[in-house]
Amino acid sequence: MHRLPSSGHSTPSSPQSPVRSPRLRQGRSKAGKFSSGGNSLAQRLSLMLLSVLLRRQGVFLFAPLIYISGMLLYMGTASFDVVPIIRHRPAPGSVYRSPQLYANLRRDMDSDNSSTDAIFTIWKSPYRGGEWKPCVNRSSEELSESIGYIYVDANGGLNQQRTSICNAVAVAGYLNATLVIPNFHYHSIWKDHSKFRDIYDEEYFIDTLKNDVRVVDKIPEFLMERFGSNMTNVHNFRIKAWSSIQYYRDVVLPKLLEEKVIRFSPYANRLSFDAPPVVQRLRCLANYEALRFSRPILTIGESLVKRMREHSAINGGKYVSVHLRFEEDMVAFSCCVFDGGRPEEQNMSAARERGWRGKFTKAGRVIRPGAIRINGKCPLSPTEVGLMLRGMGFTKNTSIFLASGRIYNAEKTMAPLLQMFPNLHTKETLASEEELAQFKSYSSRMAAIDYTVCLHSEVFVTTQGGNFPHFLLGHRRHLYGGHAKTIKPDKRKLVLLFDNPNIGWKSLKRQLLNMRSHSDSKGVELKRPNDSIYSFPCPDCMCRANKTADSKSKSAA
Repeated sequence: MHRLPSSGHSTPSSPQSPVRSPRLRQGRSKAGKFSSGGNSLAQRLSLMLLSVLLRRQGVFLFAPLIYISGMLLYMGTASFDVVPIIRHRPAPGSVYRSPQLYANLRRDMDSDNSSTDAIFTIWKSPYRGGEWKPCVNRSSEELSESIGYIYVDANGGLNQQRTSICNAVAVAGYLNATLVIPNFHYHSIWKDHSKFRDIYDEEYFIDTLKNDVRVVDKIPEFLMERFGSNMTNVHNFRIKAWSSIQYYRDVVLPKLLEEKVIRFSPYANRLSFDAPPVVQRLRCLANYEALRFSRPILTIGESLVKRMREHSAINGGKYVSVHLRFEEDMVAFSCCVFDGGRPEEQNMSAARERGWRGKFTKAGRVIRPGAIRINGKCPLSPTEVGLMLRGMGFTKNTSIFLASGRIYNAEKTMAPLLQMFPNLHTKETLASEEELAQFKSYSSRMAAIDYTVCLHSEVFVTTQGGNFPHFLLGHRRHLYGGHAKTIKPDKRKLVLLFDNPNIGWKSLKRQLLNMRSHSDSKGVELKRPNDSIYSFPCPDCMCRANKTADSKSKSAA
């Protein structure tokens, strides 16, 4: 083959491709290796696409797409016969674990001798703002002529009936009406047929109020003849809860002037706590001075107080009273779950149906026991009360008075509390069968005995709320210079502490001592507009005992 003659200039060759990395060159050679004619069209297209991507270094942009495609291909070949297990972890505080906590801490608790019994040190600074004293003024003037009679059916248990009585006194006095001794409405829950005179000193009640509110034991017969001597024929006001005193003046008073006899049935929380001073004064007078327990109740109550002080001689006669709401009906009503398993669930369902037929099983009602516990709405069990008090610094030597009905599953649930506080008493252990015989079939009379012993304790512990502690808080403030001397635990915090079986004794005790200090600081509190005057008697029912301190505080303000 002949070459063309050269002209002396060499023809420039085409520029070489840019040098690639050895990896890419290797890749290209491998691509060439697999590009034999035996490959399918799809394979050749894939290789061409990959070659273009590699050449332009765009693989990094398509990496996520390639990864997702690969995962989809993998999932297409994977088996889904096995369903993954998702473990549900209960929310903190939603499970009752107090028995396990007690078992873990018992040894450290019993060996702890680090502090003096709290019975001597609990109320460190109860009167920082000065002491208070009762100062309800009684009227010295004669009452004007009555405009008519008010008859009330006081419903509920002992202390709800007390609310009815005090509110009825205030309304009757405000309207210048005569109050008929309240009738106690029988209820299937309390099952108590007691009359007013069985629980309260009726003569003392009438005499104490004689210059402020006219009170009689019955309506004159000549008036009742207009109604066929039948109280059900008398006009009944079904008053809304927490009605203002203006409602009574604007709506009730005209009807009373017309009929001369009216009735309120049922009647309990039917008067607003935010009322003018004239109404509050009558409430104070009724609750703190006119209502005195009947002589039989006072006699046995004072005897049990004396016996508790004798049992507490090692602590100077000081004892702790605990209002424990762990009866079957309370546990059932709370819808909380404890540690009784399936038998407990069946028992509580049956108890709810007996006491509140259909209320808890109606369509659409959802019960969440865990949420109830987290919100601090579950009654404290005996074990939890013991843990709390030992953590707050009360020792095994502390005398405890337990105010309660029949404890649910007592043989099991009370055992830990008795181990923590062996010097524990109830009215049944302090009094003989003969002494309690006349009261035993009447729940309100038995509650009145508990009320008396709790009133005179050095420390009162409330565990669930309700009317019993509601009135005791105020009564103790009225008795002890404005300080309630009451432990009211933060149950939302307690459930978190008791739901941690791994917490140490020192850590638990430190947090419970802080809770105790909070109760001390809240001992003296003034009533706010919508607070109950029966829990917060200052300043409506009490005055500053130290006027010098009072004037100083005003000048400082």
